[in-house]
Amino acid sequence: MAPTAAVRIGLTLFIGCLAYGQTADKSLTFEAASVKPAKMPLPDAQGRATFARNSGGPGTSDPGRIYRPNLGLMAFLTTAYNVRSYQISGPAWLDTERFDITATMRPNTTMEQYRVMLQNLLVERFKMTVHRETRELPVYSLVVAKNGPKMQKSAADPPPSPPKSPDGPIRPIPASVMMMTDRGHIVGRRQTMHDLANFLSIHVGRPVTDATALTAKYDFTLTYSTEGLDGPIGSAQTGPEAEAAPPLFAAIQAQLGLKLEPKRGPVEIIVIDHVEKMPTGN
Repeated sequence: MAPTAAVRIGLTLFIGCLAYGQTADKSLTFEAASVKPAKMPLPDAQGRATFARNSGGPGTSDPGRIYRPNLGLMAFLTTAYNVRSYQISGPAWLDTERFDITATMRPNTTMEQYRVMLQNLLVERFKMTVHRETRELPVYSLVVAKNGPKMQKSAADPPPSPPKSPDGPIRPIPASVMMMTDRGHIVGRRQTMHDLANFLSIHVGRPVTDATALTAKYDFTLTYSTEGLDGPIGSAQTGPEAEAAPPLFAAIQAQLGLKLEPKRGPVEIIVIDHVEKMPTGN
């Protein structure tokens, strides 16, 4: 019997947790690391606090060093275990206590190795222990609305170009992107419904599975009101456009011809059994 969409959520998350769980290679560690409680920056001339930005790491221009300032432990945990925040169960201060982490590693470190290094660092400095369990949690299914999808199918890939010499022109890669161009405005180019479901799961705070049965890639835009929303799409939105924009769920149906249907399903959770509030010395 084929697994249901909800079961597939649990299986997918379980595999991800196994890949980045406490069974990971304990020998993978940073060459050097500093973990300190974050200090509030001094205000500028206008009285505003300005924070440094994340920098470095695999896939960046500075792959041998990371700088992660003023982040809650939740942010480090979701990166280390490659999960969403709703998959972490622990004390409330995971979101409120802030830390600075600076570390060095080999420049050829992969993202998978980096995640394991971060796990081991959190275990070492915060005396953290975790376990995994499956819980029945609210989830959403992304389905086609009554009148069908309203998105435009993406243009087909161009035919392959003939081989070129090393100094010859390089064939352009077709644009494929999902991004927020502004608060309350999402643009998708050459995106599958699985891509859209994953993107929405970040913003609605629970797993979203693709149950549309749509297999093509699509181009679309989505404009909605951020009022009452949490997280990245919950920032303040002002002006006439904000007043006219519909709520997110209504916008998905009106502009994309899709719906988010609430359900309950099994989700793999990482439970923090113990974690110290103050990291050990560097």
